[in-house]
Amino acid sequence: MNNRWRYDGRIADLEPISIVDIGSNSVRFVAYEGARRAPTPVYNEKVLCGLGRGIATTGVMSQPAIDHALTTLSRFNILNRHLNVRKTYAIATAAARDAKNGAAFVKAAARALDTPITVLSGKKEAKYAAYGVMSAIPDACGVAGDLGGGSLELVQIDRGKIGEGITLPLGPLLLADIAEGSMEKAAEFIERQLDRAAFMPEDGEFDFYAIGGTWRNLARVHMVANDYPLDVLNNYVIPVADARDLNKIISKQSQASLRQIEHVSSARAETLPLGAKVLDAILARNNIKNLVISSNGVREGVLYSKLSKKERRQDPLLAACNDLAVLRSRSYDHMKELVAWTDQLFKKHGLEESKAERRLRHAACLVADIGWRAHPDYRGEQSLNIIANAAFSNIDHAGRAFIALSVFHRHGANKKVHLSLRLKELLDDRALQRVQIISAALRVAYSLSGAMPGILPKISLKINDGIVILKVPKKFQPLIGNTVERRLTSLAKLLGCAPEISIKK
Repeated sequence: MNNRWRYDGRIADLEPISIVDIGSNSVRFVAYEGARRAPTPVYNEKVLCGLGRGIATTGVMSQPAIDHALTTLSRFNILNRHLNVRKTYAIATAAARDAKNGAAFVKAAARALDTPITVLSGKKEAKYAAYGVMSAIPDACGVAGDLGGGSLELVQIDRGKIGEGITLPLGPLLLADIAEGSMEKAAEFIERQLDRAAFMPEDGEFDFYAIGGTWRNLARVHMVANDYPLDVLNNYVIPVADARDLNKIISKQSQASLRQIEHVSSARAETLPLGAKVLDAILARNNIKNLVISSNGVREGVLYSKLSKKERRQDPLLAACNDLAVLRSRSYDHMKELVAWTDQLFKKHGLEESKAERRLRHAACLVADIGWRAHPDYRGEQSLNIIANAAFSNIDHAGRAFIALSVFHRHGANKKVHLSLRLKELLDDRALQRVQIISAALRVAYSLSGAMPGILPKISLKINDGIVILKVPKKFQPLIGNTVERRLTSLAKLLGCAPEISIKK
């Protein structure tokens, strides 16, 4: 067999890469399709080993936890080779660096994984956490906080610039040992430790970017409680007052009651109250406006750090949409033509559009055909579900809803699909109007091109003196039929214009 596998359904010419993250609570293995601006995991597994449990009182990792971790790493070693991964970055964090037997464990772990393991300092871990946030939210401005089982890393970020980070012994597993069952004792310890974080901004409001499974579970509880339309955590924004109300409720719950809450796993029920207590103490003492959830953290930060400056400057949303276009559309070249063709209505002919709005339109064009293999009656609904839940970065939830609805309606999907109705709640009137205009323009384009390249660049679409004019070369005149006329009329009506078809000689 050729040592370089060619995978169906993958982007060609990428070398698989993996990250192994040995944390205080979990050991995780993520293999990616390749090192790129919008990396796609091909395999992702987490095992809760609890390496950090008991270190505060005993000073060492327990043997059962070590055995569990080594067995897990041996499994990951086999998976790594089977996935034909050429490069693995293995890191260890608080438990490995703080325990007396940490060095011996790391040596055994490297043998089990058959890969060198880097033990990150607290400051290095904070830096990678900041990189992780920046990889998903490039314009992030505020403070990133990464809560692991054994430690909390805090670091300032300002639109690509990273401040000096700090690590604090505030991970829920460590706190559980220190508090000995007393929430009051935990609260006192938390306050003393946060006093050390003097670098936190003192002037002006800022956002707090929360990283880590415990805080993601808190956000999930907030979503369920508020019947939120989307189930995507990345870039989920919670006003600080709401976040504090939730923290107070969760920090007082027993593990048994937390296990009854939808989407809270039994493993997370143990760490949730203390995680909520730490978060509330941070929100209480700083001028934070919003809590923003980041699904990306240290692992993604390590991968981001390996990219060139040029690669980092790429837009991860458009990069991901490009990949979807390559993998799922009938013609990637046609998707690129749609971008240029719809530009005519906006950039060249005066429909008002901001830079951010143009970017979302381009994204919608790139993914407009990803549902084509489904039955025609369900292409819109399938596309809606894929886009609404896609692993997109550098996009807020309103933007995600905008793209999903634009593609949904481009299929003529006007039936009342529950998710489509809920997503509309995230958009204002202007965005909803743009959804209708863009989807109508796409419908005209597809009826002319048959989803294949080569025709759209020869057909112009413009607005002149209140008329939407479709100019078609004479050789393509037979393409004009009832379908094209009807769809052009619909587009013109949305624009408050009259339709006209002009045949170019």
